[in-house]
Amino acid sequence: MCKVVVADDHPLFRQAMQLAIAGLGSAHDEPVVLEASSIEEVRRLASAEHDIDLVLLDLRMPGMDGLAGLLALRREFPHLPVAIVSASDERKVIREAMALGASGFIPKTLPRDEIEDALGRILRGESYLPSGFADEAGPPEDEARSRAERIGSLTPQQLKVLQLVAQGKPNKIIAYELDIAETTVKAHITVILRKLGVYSRTQAVLVARDFFGGATT
Repeated sequence: MCKVVVADDHPLFRQAMQLAIAGLGSAHDEPVVLEASSIEEVRRLASAEHDIDLVLLDLRMPGMDGLAGLLALRREFPHLPVAIVSASDERKVIREAMALGASGFIPKTLPRDEIEDALGRILRGESYLPSGFADEAGPPEDEARSRAERIGSLTPQQLKVLQLVAQGKPNKIIAYELDIAETTVKAHITVILRKLGVYSRTQAVLVARDFFGGATT
């Protein structure tokens, strides 16, 4: 019996995914489905349930901030399999999600039988990518993978600072919101620029906005 978390803020889609997951089981081995409508609910479930086989994660849930939510979840629960289920099928988003450790990327537009096939593969320990994507993904060291790895090198606090910088907030406001000294914010930004391989705050903002907003549909 497998246990799957369906994390999506749309109840109708959660119900649709439950039907697809139910199709994987048998009369004697029905999958257990848990629901979450925000990244915080996913965290609570992952902390309380230690036998989760898979999290199906929507990129537009509250608190996700694009791929930043996936990054945070992979850091907190590194052994928890997470697959993205999204209305977006942009090549860049898929590449970065996989570079951050996703077990697969399932477009919401797939027919139910293909979604069931994708879920079955992932639960068997395989990865899943949309049809034709593997031929276009490029080599492992492509730009998207490199950027995901650079973002992934940031600490949780540095990631928070970068998110606020991307929102256009000045150092003083960032310091207030994070309850740290303004000099600490400046120190974080210096390290962030180095880790991202950029030379200005503007360049860092462009990288961040592209990353955090990479899945906006």
